[in-house]
Amino acid sequence: MTGTRRWSVDVFNVYYDKYDEWYEEHPITYENELRLVETVVEQYAGKNRDRCVEIGVGTGRFAAPLGCAYGVDPSLGMLLKARERGIQVVMGRAEQLPLASGVFRLALLIVTLCFVEDPEAAISETARVLARGGVAIACIVPRDTEWGQHYMALGGKGHPFYSRARFYTVEEVISLAEDQGLAPGQVMATLSYKPWEQPRHEKPRPYTGREGFACVPLRKN
Repeated sequence: MTGTRRWSVDVFNVYYDKYDEWYEEHPITYENELRLVETVVEQYAGKNRDRCVEIGVGTGRFAAPLGCAYGVDPSLGMLLKARERGIQVVMGRAEQLPLASGVFRLALLIVTLCFVEDPEAAISETARVLARGGVAIACIVPRDTEWGQHYMALGGKGHPFYSRARFYTVEEVISLAEDQGLAPGQVMATLSYKPWEQPRHEKPRPYTGREGFACVPLRKN
């Protein structure tokens, strides 16, 4: 699944404010996504988040409300925003994390894999920094959904973010994780409405293959 493409950090360094504004412009969709991640985190990691790291923390829109203490990102602009939200930030790439091995009980990869150059390396590094019994939660926009196809179409038209993205299916993420010794749990999801429909508040549900945002829990045994 690897391939040659431009590393996306440059666009995030330029457009980090635009990225952050998306959450203000789409509050219901953001709330649905945040509720889903919170639900999965509660189920697999409980409330103790001091040994939590978000890999690809962005501007901290998930780590901060979830109480995830640490964040890693290659974009300085993103990290400055995340630090303003109280995250202890470290500059680094998902494929080569500047973190000690076996330290974290929880690692979040929220819409991260689609922007990394080497998803296999990113999953391998995530497994490395997890403590035994720790959990990674990988949340994606599945390629084979209306949302994935919508974002891919925007990318084809030159969208600054989605033109740099490579979307994956849930099955591909599970395969990547299992290759690194991580055991998948029940996949949960949200966003049953289409990207062009009126957003509505939703409760997290088991993934059916149609929802536009899915979270895959992955335990290090």
